[in-house]
Formats: sequence, C-alpha cells, structure tokens
Amino acid sequence: MSKSTHACTLADIARPSGGFAMVAVDQREALRLMFAAAGAKTPVADAVLTEFKVAAAEVLSPYASALLADRQFCLDAILERGALAAGCGLIAAADDFLPGNGIPVDAVGIDRAVDPAAMRAAGAKAMKLLVLWRADESPDERRAMVAEFVARCRSAGLVSIIEPVVRPPRRGWSFDREAAILAAARELGDSGADLYKAEMPLGGQGPARELAAAAQRLGEAIAMPWVILSSGVPAELFCRAVRIATAAGASGFLAGRAVWAAVVGAEDPRAMLRDISVPRLQRLGEIVDEAMAKR
Repeated sequence: MSKSTHACTLADIARPSGGFAMVAVDQREALRLMFAAAGAKTPVADAVLTEFKVAAAEVLSPYASALLADRQFCLDAILERGALAAGCGLIAAADDFLPGNGIPVDAVGIDRAVDPAAMRAAGAKAMKLLVLWRADESPDERRAMVAEFVARCRSAGLVSIIEPVVRPPRRGWSFDREAAILAAARELGDSGADLYKAEMPLGGQGPARELAAAAQRLGEAIAMPWVILSSGVPAELFCRAVRIATAAGASGFLAGRAVWAAVVGAEDPRAMLRDISVPRLQRLGEIVDEAMAKR
C-alpha cells in the first residue's frame, strides 16, 4: 500500500467526535442539468463543472471531514491544485453512471478506470459506490457488485462506502419508496462495507415523530455505521433531518445539494460558497458533534 502500510479507517474521514460531516461533489450529468436550470449558457461545458467542483473543494474542505469527488470532472484537478484542506479526507467515486430512458443515471457499474491502489497512492482514504435498487432487478447481482467493490477497496486499504438509492421498478407503476428504502437496507446493510450512505426516509418531511420512527426502522436494518444523503430533502429541512437521523443512530451525513445547490450558477461562486454554504456546513457539523457527544 503506497504512502502508508496501514489500512485507512473510518476515523480518516470522520470528525474528532467520531461523526461524519462529509461533502459530495461527485454529481456529473445531474450537475450539468442544474447549471442549465440556473440559466448557464448551454451546452454547459465540462470546464464549468470542474471549476465549480474545485471551488467547492477549496472553500468547503476546511469544514468537512471528507470530500467525495469524481474521476470524470474533478478528482485530478482537486489533487493537482491542492484544493483539499489537510484535515479533510478524500473519497473517490468508483461508480460508472450509465444514462438511459431520459435520465442521467439509469444504471450503475463499478468504474474500473478508478484504480484502488492509484487512489490510495494519491492520498484517498475511501471509495464510494452508488447502487441502484429496483424491486424487479436481481438482488444477487447487486450483492455481487457490492462484494467486488468492497474487495477492491480492501485490496488497497481503502474504506468502502456504499450508497443504495431506490428507483421504481422497470416494469409496472407500483412503487412504495419508503418500503423500498427499508428493503434495500435489509438487503445491503450487512454486505460487509464499512459505511452505508442512506436516503433519508420520507424525504426529511413531515412530523418529527414520524421521521424519527422511520429513521429508527432504517437504522435497525443496517448492520454497519450509516449516514444520510441530502438528495430529495429540501435544503431548509436538512439540518432537522440530520438531527433526527443521528438521534436514531446515524453517524452524520454525506451530502452535496443541501450544502451547495443554492450556489450553482452564481456569478461569484466562491463568495457565495463562503457566505451560504460554509455556515450551513458548520452548523451541520455541530449537529453531528452534539449527537455523538450523547453516545
């Protein structure tokens, strides 16, 4: 293992409290669509995405326990420019997003262009794999992909993070999102990965008591440390979602949109990241620390 002979651990991407306050900038074609929706000149150039991601890394990483970046648009640039603060762990996205049916991510595979040993040598502490969960697709294939991903991470001493995200079945119209989130957790929550990145039940909306009960059920289905993501949760509700999830056993968050989406398309993104995203990220980190202190 390059740079160090010891394997990376969750502590390498955690705050001193043991909780996680991690920022994701690995959105790809979805981010291009966000820029277009914000009024950016279309087609939105790759360089626009890269510059935004690097700016986010530079401004936000001093306040994040880790940052998740993608090979396609920003990983090399972040490394080359030294954009990551010293105390922020690097997570490499190791998923290949396959578009289809009019959406940016219709299927996912392991991105074999992301070499675990090379990532470790470059300073990464972890890799992340998105797993799309559909009730009418093979659970054996999903578990096999996760097992291979975990083995790839361990071969280089990297932490493995899985991100099961539920989708409607390819056939039929019936879809119970909340039941699917639980089913995905029961299927993959004991898969041997190091960290489970979960969708927040109920989109983080509704009475706190209902959210707490749903988060408790989710946590009981996951046999590893877990964090929540922010996609699907209104940004103004994400602090509450993190507070409720951590009270139910989550150890923090790995989020992008709730932290920086309001800045996409801004004339001066670095200033807006400092003014809007940094205070938000700081408060989220405090919420995580408060929850961890009660354990």
